[in-house]
Amino acid sequence: MKKMFLGVYSIFLVCLAIFSYAFVDPNLLFLRKLYTGLYATNRPFVTLAFIFLVLIFFGFYTLFLYWFRQKVFGNNEFKFILISTVVFLFLAYPAMVSYDIFNYVATAKALFFYHENPYIIMPIQFLHDPLLLFMQAANKTALYGPFWIFLTGIPYLSGFGNFAVTLFAFKLFNTIFYLASIALLYKMSKNIYYLSFFAFNPLVIFETLVSSHNDIVMMFFAILTIYFLKNKKLILSIILIILSILIKYSTVFLLPVILYAMFYQLRNKKLEWEKIFLWFSISMLVIFLLSQIREEIYPWYAIWFLIFLPFIRNKLIKYIYLSFSFGLLFRYVPFMLLGTYFGTTPLIKNFMTFIPVGVTILFLALKKFIWQKSSNRF
Repeated sequence: MKKMFLGVYSIFLVCLAIFSYAFVDPNLLFLRKLYTGLYATNRPFVTLAFIFLVLIFFGFYTLFLYWFRQKVFGNNEFKFILISTVVFLFLAYPAMVSYDIFNYVATAKALFFYHENPYIIMPIQFLHDPLLLFMQAANKTALYGPFWIFLTGIPYLSGFGNFAVTLFAFKLFNTIFYLASIALLYKMSKNIYYLSFFAFNPLVIFETLVSSHNDIVMMFFAILTIYFLKNKKLILSIILIILSILIKYSTVFLLPVILYAMFYQLRNKKLEWEKIFLWFSISMLVIFLLSQIREEIYPWYAIWFLIFLPFIRNKLIKYIYLSFSFGLLFRYVPFMLLGTYFGTTPLIKNFMTFIPVGVTILFLALKKFIWQKSSNRF
């Protein structure tokens, strides 16, 4: 039974990887043979297929969590799920719903190929570069920190000038950081059930292993900071959090909690690490919510607080985080269907993001109220 279920999950991953190529851009010369036009000509069908796949993904996720909790699944199943997820989704098209990976490549190319400063020179200024045919944000300078730009030299130079190889080198680069994060989280939590909340979360998997966003790299260094902080390696912790901030800046919001923990450790006072992890996650949730002021909430930003799920025991917070995971993946649906970022699209996106959270909070409140009423009768 277990083998059959895991086999079905593997088939699902293959289907998701194949479906991702429905989104290949017609101007993407390097993968022109894979262009089908399906996304451009049949938006309703593609949107329904996406919704269906997301719902199935969360169905698997729910069953995984239940079976790990009941100890039906153990270490072997965890390894199989992890390996199959990584292998099959490595083959998925990385620009399915986001073009950020093209921006990573373009910024790296500006520095390592053209030898220009990506904080001054925009990709659009390289007039004859083929990347301009399909990338977005070509009229912007580098959006990320200098440590990220430095790191991108690894996958960019590994591509040896071949675009397809470079593209999947970036995917491999982020996949390695995903696996490193899982290993580090396990070392800290020692519990595969709690680890599964993050490791197999569909949003985390989709945004990291399919879309290859660099948030997992930033958060790896943040978690590594906390690991050494717990082991009272304070100077190393300071260096690592600076590196994390120099990837995407958002983890600067972790500094107050880090400094608080350091202050207590320097005074040899005992820390309640469960509460510290909760405050770490809430700090990142705050910056996640505030991101709408600057531009908008992007689904992959949720990785900032979801990575702390293996350490959170507060049920309300955990359910809120999971409901955000569910709603944020459906944030892609309005544009996928309507093909525009304007009109009713922003409203529908926010509706799909926050309604699951509101429903979850209401359900938990009603459940608690009914339980208290029942207790008072007896």
